Amino acid sequence: MYGSESIVLTRDVEAVTIPDGTRQTLPKGEIVTLTQDQGGNFTVATERGYLARIAGADADALGKEPVMISNLVSSADAESVERNVWEFLKTVYDPEIPVNIVELGLVYHCTVTPVADDQNDVEIIMTLTAPGCGMGPILQGDVEAGVKKLPGVRNVRVEVVFDPPWSREMMSEAAQVQLGMI
Repeated sequence: MYGSESIVLTRDVEAVTIPDGTRQTLPKGEIVTLTQDQGGNFTVATERGYLARIAGADADALGKEPVMISNLVSSADAESVERNVWEFLKTVYDPEIPVNIVELGLVYHCTVTPVADDQNDVEIIMTLTAPGCGMGPILQGDVEAGVKKLPGVRNVRVEVVFDPPWSREMMSEAAQVQLGMI
């Protein structure tokens, strides 16, 4: 969804300010405007005039239900784990852009290495739309935590790089159309 639904917070909730990535608590009773609910996290505009991201685990503070990824396979072989990783990555969104990080072209590389029966290590190399983005550590943490929860994943390493630098040409054609760039 990309819109403007006004919501009264039902409890105090931790949020991250956009774009600097500072953590803070939004108080119960504050009215926020939902601007994006892609990938299970929520971007809201606060009464104080800034954007903040509320994690999907705190959906109840907005009167919403957490989003579950439904098309994962339960197998733990390397091929299945890699498929699940890519499916998960398609649920991670930049909180300011209604396009997932795969379609934005932010994920450069994903390697799954079998290390034991039904256990795999995953390495992801990704970038950000801008090197100084304060949300970078938040997105990196979202990727690490989400991939770690997938079946058959033992360890996850996510490296954020800036070479090659990201450019809009790295976005899929569908993302460019969605953002009105074509």
